[in-house]
Amino acid sequence: MPELPEVEVCRRGLAPELEGVQIEGVVIRAPKLRVVIPPELSSLLPGCRVSAVRRRGKYLLLDCQRAGVEGCLIIHLGMSGNLRFVPHDLAPAKHDHFELVLADQILRFADPRRFGVVVWQPGPPEEAELHPLLASQGIEPLSDAFTVDWLFAANSRRSGPIKPVLMDSHSVVGIGNIYASESLFRAGISPLRAANRISRARCGVLVEAIRQTLSDAIAAGGSSIRDYVHSDGGAGCFQIQAGVYDRAGEPCLRCGGVVKQVRQAGRSTYYCPGCQH
Repeated sequence: MPELPEVEVCRRGLAPELEGVQIEGVVIRAPKLRVVIPPELSSLLPGCRVSAVRRRGKYLLLDCQRAGVEGCLIIHLGMSGNLRFVPHDLAPAKHDHFELVLADQILRFADPRRFGVVVWQPGPPEEAELHPLLASQGIEPLSDAFTVDWLFAANSRRSGPIKPVLMDSHSVVGIGNIYASESLFRAGISPLRAANRISRARCGVLVEAIRQTLSDAIAAGGSSIRDYVHSDGGAGCFQIQAGVYDRAGEPCLRCGGVVKQVRQAGRSTYYCPGCQH
């Protein structure tokens, strides 16, 4: 599933092509993905200009305005979705379910598994987070609010292993499986350690590790583990520089020990028992 870095890379690719541009038309080929695509988008969006392309967690927010219409188009890429710009004369493929028609090109949403989301939240930009999908989202790990004090206080209320805690989007958003494993490896913290047994000092190390891991992933274009691609069709490459992720049985790059794999909350966790405690 595209996580915070992949969605941020997507946002940065979309913004220069979309901001200030008028939407000429809307095509809905699948009435429902994870939830129903509002059919009224076909009449609401034409004539709107996209005033901003934002991100909240794993969601893309397209602020749209025209006379009598103001709102936010909220998009989630699901498990395997992607947004890409294509020319007008490129015929849609089997899994191309939604598109915004622009004057010079089309923004097309493909979603083979149909776990994505395209919904509408009316009102000014600051009301976008009133939508139920966004209202329960946690703190942004790249924001100024994500501090040592915040993480230590949040962890003190959680007795479960730290890795699933980091992946809980109701607490902190966008830290997916690969980034949780890599952040904990960089911080030298075992993914098996109880969250409330991590000291304030080690929380400080973890905050910096999370920030740096996510920033490095964004700089690398995200991770293309399965079929994730950018809006220009390119692939991310962070996965090839991973320290532990998907390296079970291989030597640890830091201490030479053997990287292990365990299951936590239904997901594979990779870590080095030799240098993560």
